[in-house]
Amino acid sequence: MSLLRRLLPTGQAVARRNMSGDVRTVTLIPGDGIGPEIAASVQKIFAAAEVPIAWEPVDVSPVKNADGTMGIPQAAIDSVNRNKIGLKSPLMTPVGKGFRSLNLALRKEFNLYANVRPCKSIEGFKTLYDDVDVVTIRENTEGEYSGIEHEIVDGVVQSIKLITENASRRVAEYAFEYAANNGRSKVTAVHKANIMRMSDGLFLRCCREAAEKYPQIKFEERYLDTVCLNMVQDPSIYDVLVMPNLYGDILSDLCAGLIGGLGLTPSGNIGTDGAIFEAVHGTAPDIAGKDLANPTALLLSSVMMLRYMDLYDHAKKIEDAAFVVIKEGNVITGDLGGRAKCSEYTNEIIRKLETM
Repeated sequence: MSLLRRLLPTGQAVARRNMSGDVRTVTLIPGDGIGPEIAASVQKIFAAAEVPIAWEPVDVSPVKNADGTMGIPQAAIDSVNRNKIGLKSPLMTPVGKGFRSLNLALRKEFNLYANVRPCKSIEGFKTLYDDVDVVTIRENTEGEYSGIEHEIVDGVVQSIKLITENASRRVAEYAFEYAANNGRSKVTAVHKANIMRMSDGLFLRCCREAAEKYPQIKFEERYLDTVCLNMVQDPSIYDVLVMPNLYGDILSDLCAGLIGGLGLTPSGNIGTDGAIFEAVHGTAPDIAGKDLANPTALLLSSVMMLRYMDLYDHAKKIEDAAFVVIKEGNVITGDLGGRAKCSEYTNEIIRKLETM
């Protein structure tokens, strides 16, 4: 089974507009560090696969607004609003210098409320775990990442966790519809409502209400710490997990580690009127420009994007070619255990495409 068959429901309107087979324009955010290299790799593979996509590269380097705050350039905002689909390489945010995360800013700007990250074992790439097949669905707009912080007195800082009924219900219903559309049998709500009774309690209530609409999908509730413990013991007991923002950030990375790391893990941010797909690993500035980067995560994220756009044949062909190259293990990058350069790995995938 593919990493991701469908990204419904929110992709339906966008996908239907692509049924005519016309070339669609996609906003491309090349990113920082190794970002431009892996973005170029994806573009080259898409060209070889004759994917009916035109790329519109944009720069999202922060600019100063009229009020003195830093924000996303208007040209980038206009591009995503116009195209409704984006592909993003990793972006760098300075640590502890008062800069707001650009990733967070993009999610808020375009109301990308659900982060979807399928973690599935790749045949031929051995890890400590076999047959992992877990999907994490993370509320993407609020929680501890709401950006509401202030200093009460010197040395005392308060950070506010924001949980709303609207956002919780929206992501909960998305999780159940995703499960129904993708042949999944169970949704697990991950929470700490025993400690944060009001905030996580509200999130959990919304999950319970959503579950009532999908009686064919098994529903369970689990504490975050319990899920982390069970996940490293036996990940097969979980199927689809839905959770608030911070828990999803932590748990999705944990799940990625089970299949080989963030370099192999795709990710999609789904909104009410569009989506941005991204590689969620770092910018790796130490190897930037050295042709050593692994483009797999961004490539598989682009495969998710193609399925979101109803381009299933192109998605399967690219995904299959990448998996064959990884399984053979002859031309793979250093982080995958090989010695190939990014360009060599890219060219090998293209050679596989030509035989399919």
